[in-house]
Amino acid sequence: MMNLKIFLPSKIFMEEEIVKLSGESPMGGFTLKPRHIDMATTIEPGIMRFETVSGETVHLAVDRGVAVKRGSSVTVAANNALRGELGRLEQEVRNMLDVTDDRERSARTAVARLEADFVRRFLEFGK
Repeated sequence: MMNLKIFLPSKIFMEEEIVKLSGESPMGGFTLKPRHIDMATTIEPGIMRFETVSGETVHLAVDRGVAVKRGSSVTVAANNALRGELGRLEQEVRNMLDVTDDRERSARTAVARLEADFVRRFLEFGK
């Protein structure tokens, strides 16, 4: 048995006793069970699944974050998480990815502007 805690930026999303946790990392899928070694990994936006002590399978839509297993404790810190039915959660993951893409595009644009401004000022400095 493992104690799962999921943290969001503003609150503790959930805490539950589980027997198995599965999710997606940049290296591929992973599954954690009580006797597995301690580990830490980043998590990708996607569906995270866990099995409760009573045998219920729970699905979560999870945004980017980090998962850490230490002993019988599993801690997940994510930007966003939503518990619900699998079909609905798949759409939520798509929405999370769209928001992430928009943020990354805005960040790249801002960096490109800063770089262009730096080069322009550097060239002006030499005159």
